[in-house]
Amino acid sequence: MIPIDKRPIPSEILRDSAIAHIAQAYFSIAKRLEQKTGCSATRGFILSTLRGGAALNQNQIAKLLGFDRTVVHRSIKGMIREGLLTERKADSGRALLLHLTAKGNKYRDHLIRERRAVDEKLRRVLRPHEISTLIRLLDVAAALEI
Repeated sequence: MIPIDKRPIPSEILRDSAIAHIAQAYFSIAKRLEQKTGCSATRGFILSTLRGGAALNQNQIAKLLGFDRTVVHRSIKGMIREGLLTERKADSGRALLLHLTAKGNKYRDHLIRERRAVDEKLRRVLRPHEISTLIRLLDVAAALEI
C-alpha cells in the first residue's frame, strides 16, 4: 500500500474511481522504475519501437506510440547524444531513420530485465489465478468504449 501522502491522486477521488486506482498503480510503478533505471516511460517506449533492428523516423515513432511529436523529438535527441540511437538518411526521401546502437540494445535489455524483476515480485505476492483475473479485468477496462 502506498502511503497517502505519496499518492499524486487525492484520496477522495481514489475512493470513488476504479479508473483512478488503475492510473495510480501505473504511475506509481512507472515512477519507481524510472527512478531505479533513469529511463522515462517515453524513452522506454521509443526503445521498444526500435527493437529487432527496426528503422523508423521520428514521426512514425510518435504516431505508433500516440505521443506528441515534440515529446518524441526531445527524447530522441537526448538518446542520440547518449549514444543509444543513431540516425541515417533513408534510401528514398528525406527522412532520417533511427536505429538502436549496440549501447542502445544493451540498455534496452537492462530495462527489460528490470521490468521482469518487477513482474516477478508481483508473481510472488499474487496467486496465478489472481494475476490472470487482474489481466482480464485490465483488458476489459482498456477496451471500454468512451
